[in-house]
Amino acid sequence: MNGKLRSGNRPATPFTVYRSPFTLYLDAVHDSASAPNILAVRFSSIGDVLLTTPLLRALRRRHPACRLTVLTKQAYAPLLNQNPHVTRVIGLSRERPLSEMAAELRGQRYTHLLDLHGSLRSRMLRVLVPGDWSGYPKHRLARAMLIHAKRNIYRDRRQVAERYFAAARSLDVAPDGGPPDLFWGPDEEHAVAEWLRRAGVPETTRLIAVAPGAAHATKRWPLEHWQALIQRLVLEDSHVAVVGGVEDGALAAHLAGMAPGRVLNAAGHFQLQQTGALLRRTSALVSGDTGVMHMATAVGTPVVALFGPTVQPFGFFPYTNRARVVELSLGCRPCTSKGGPRCPLGHHRCLRDMNPELVYEALCRTLL
Repeated sequence: MNGKLRSGNRPATPFTVYRSPFTLYLDAVHDSASAPNILAVRFSSIGDVLLTTPLLRALRRRHPACRLTVLTKQAYAPLLNQNPHVTRVIGLSRERPLSEMAAELRGQRYTHLLDLHGSLRSRMLRVLVPGDWSGYPKHRLARAMLIHAKRNIYRDRRQVAERYFAAARSLDVAPDGGPPDLFWGPDEEHAVAEWLRRAGVPETTRLIAVAPGAAHATKRWPLEHWQALIQRLVLEDSHVAVVGGVEDGALAAHLAGMAPGRVLNAAGHFQLQQTGALLRRTSALVSGDTGVMHMATAVGTPVVALFGPTVQPFGFFPYTNRARVVELSLGCRPCTSKGGPRCPLGHHRCLRDMNPELVYEALCRTLL
């Protein structure tokens, strides 16, 4: 089961290094020079980091004695620091120059270096840490053709979680079909349980999570649609938890004000692992194309995902069979791969025309 309880975060200097609770076992069995010593690099963001976990799981199962280190930004290290498949997580802070990080990595004698990001920064790291680097296909040309010419020349139909496996092609691993992983400890579980208790949410009630925020405006379902959906859920005796980051706090507070005590503002109140524990307690999540959506898939919570400017060929649909994607067939889609500050055509029909009744019906089918 995903979302298993794991205890013990053990940060160390100088880059905030987390050693998995599984590390002592790994130290005991890592007595063969032939065991791979792997570094996987994915700096950001929430969803992208979580989508690496099927590969990390496969590496551990295929090479139980391997040392598996993941380098990510410090803000996203909690997504992995209790993952039992990972030996060590290195969280790179903004204050640390990449050259200093590279100097530490060069002494680790990695046998396999996996670039799961393919960014300018990860390419700089390849130069600074020489070795057997490999990456995965980002299909930039196909993506550009689909956005700008509306021609789909994608031949690779895999989700990004499976495309990552190309970086580990020399390690004889294959996807197992399972969703991403997210693990947390008893402290996070207790914090969520206590928050729900103080909020007066009965354990027997149906709790629906909604994630109205998004980093980019064009990925946000209109406020009035969220209000209509939440009102419908409250009338049907559900409790609603509005989840998100600190930046979503004002929006979440506005929605919580619709029905105090029945609509709960969780945005900005929880850290990443605690948010995962909260999502695990919910019956379903309604979300846009955001990192929270991938968190829900990682903990086994059914998802209703609202896709506007982005489309399936990009590879970021929910990586689980417990999800329904709601999208409209419009000639202007996709207009971007990541979202943007405004609709290029000024109408934002991809999400404005997605009426609350359509989303509610998808949610009802998901809850069956």
